[in-house]
Amino acid sequence: MGSVRKASAWLGLVDDNDDERYYDDDNYAEGQEPGDAWVTDPRVKVASETAEEKGRRIGTVTPDSFRDARGIGELFRDGVPVIINLTAMEASDAKRVVDFAAGLTFGLRGTIERVATRVFLLTPAHTEIVSGEAAGRPADGFFNQS
Repeated sequence: MGSVRKASAWLGLVDDNDDERYYDDDNYAEGQEPGDAWVTDPRVKVASETAEEKGRRIGTVTPDSFRDARGIGELFRDGVPVIINLTAMEASDAKRVVDFAAGLTFGLRGTIERVATRVFLLTPAHTEIVSGEAAGRPADGFFNQS
């Protein structure tokens, strides 16, 4: 299996035909369901649980049609900031999704910001957006090496 295929399988983008390497015989006990003995990368589980406990999650949605707007609304309603990538949609449906997102953020007292062309960030009311530009950066900083 090639490295790109392995990476895609690890991310869950394609089916992994090499299932034996994820099966942990040490955790298998009699009476235990075979599905319970599968192991994954423990860092993924810890990272997601920690992020959920601390409220540090960001949802990303790339809708194909307006029907996917419900998923955007459910994430945002749960207090999760959402990045919407509308580059895969037709212009008319993308406009409908933006209108929906604007109404959603207005109704729940959040904000909507355009991040890039056809990419938007929806942030709930309790979320602070920090600009990437450092305030008070010295003029003779790192990149000014004269």
